[in-house]
Amino acid sequence: MVERIAGGITAPDGFEAAGVHCGIKKSRLDLALVVATPPARAAGIFTTNLAVAAPLLVTRDHLHVSQNTAAAVVINSGCANACTGAPGLAAARTMAAQTAEALGCPVEQVLVSSTGVIGLLLDTEKVRHGVALAAGALSREGHGAAAEAIMTTDPSPKETAVRVSTPAGVFHIGGMAKGSGMIEPNMATMLGFLTTDAAVEPALLRRALTEACADTFNAITVDGETSTNDMVLLLAGGRAGVHIGEDEYATFVDALQTVCRELALAIVRGGEGATKLIEITVTGARSTAEAKQAARAMANSPLVKTAVHGGDPNWGRLVAVAGRAGVGFDLAGARVQIGGVELFSDETVFAEREPAAAEHLRGTDVTIRVDLGVGGDARATVWTCDFSAEYIHINADYRT
Repeated sequence: MVERIAGGITAPDGFEAAGVHCGIKKSRLDLALVVATPPARAAGIFTTNLAVAAPLLVTRDHLHVSQNTAAAVVINSGCANACTGAPGLAAARTMAAQTAEALGCPVEQVLVSSTGVIGLLLDTEKVRHGVALAAGALSREGHGAAAEAIMTTDPSPKETAVRVSTPAGVFHIGGMAKGSGMIEPNMATMLGFLTTDAAVEPALLRRALTEACADTFNAITVDGETSTNDMVLLLAGGRAGVHIGEDEYATFVDALQTVCRELALAIVRGGEGATKLIEITVTGARSTAEAKQAARAMANSPLVKTAVHGGDPNWGRLVAVAGRAGVGFDLAGARVQIGGVELFSDETVFAEREPAAAEHLRGTDVTIRVDLGVGGDARATVWTCDFSAEYIHINADYRT
């Protein structure tokens, strides 16, 4: 049984967190620290962007050297430390060393992450001050401040946790995430940090994280942009005394997906300028990959996103995207529904039903379903949000 609980990333036993202001931002919290006692097994998934930020290089190296063991994760916001060359790489390494010194742990057991403006070099003196503050403020109650400290343009913190009851015992999974714009994971400008007090060996932990992310963090998009800093980390401390093996794997992944999905949908709901969460399900595809490709094409279409924002049940835009998505498509068998209202099928238009679909679009949760018409049995769902004028304002003024 999976039950939602409070506590965020520190809900699992053995984890403490803190969020502080160190001066990277003018006034808001900008440095978070998460500590595992004892050090935890760790797994990570990272951006597919070839412009990889320095913190990712350091974190991937530390996971390799430590044999996937982590004592701490330190995250700053306000500066991405991306595209900063050798000085940026040195700054990321210094950030890890400062944290290791403050906590008394091996430097390779410190994972680092940054988010914010690309091209700015991280101020390591400010980070040193922040790490010292955060190390002194660590507690089980620090999850909320940590979730706030990793925000950039996010309208609110994103955190959740669950308690999982199994025949083998009870364990917990918690997490926090940030992301609002530059979102289309494989990963995108999103950071996700997950913890569990179950015991999971590294290979199984990475397998579970990959599977859980496939239909959650990797099934969302705000604007189709993939960033330089994106990562999801999962730490398994083992303090609950429940060991996850093949027999318990399905239960663990199901609970992990619950946490990841809630965080992923919170990212979309909090998309820059967003007023609506849009769920796009594609059916009738020849493969899951083709279904997801078509759904993502629709989710990233500015014409689709602006139509939804304006409450216009323009099913023609959906058909047009489906037809150019690069997957199997047959107009004669295609079907389009908005809010469960069928507007097009068998090459027949049901214009009289559009008012009912328009009424659905007035809500904050929109569902769209498109059948590709090729008779396949594969399907996929992608979540996105609408485009509003506020999205343009936020991104036009992001650095200025």
